[in-house]
Amino acid sequence: MIGKEIIESEPITGAKVKSILEEYAEDNELNYEQNLTLNHISRFKRYKLEDAEEIFQKLQDDFGLRDKVAAHIVDLVPQDLADMRLIFAKEAASIEKEEMESILEMLEDYDIQE
Repeated sequence: MIGKEIIESEPITGAKVKSILEEYAEDNELNYEQNLTLNHISRFKRYKLEDAEEIFQKLQDDFGLRDKVAAHIVDLVPQDLADMRLIFAKEAASIEKEEMESILEMLEDYDIQE
């Protein structure tokens, strides 16, 4: 990565990364890092791209979560409160148990891809 400069940085979901890489691969050959990323991201359960974007937006708008935390929730597909507590462990602002339960209930409305 010598000579590479980060122009912009923004947290996005794994579903979005997968979509971008698959679209890029249609016309171009992926380099080593891109192939590793695509292989890695394809191994895990995720939401469909449309669902992931909708969940990401709801987490920000309805629950006031930061981009980074919303992306972690979408990517990690938490199943219970223990998973949610791990996601929020390093957050400066504390989140109530009821709010975590509300997030989990909202996530149940969406199907997970295998």
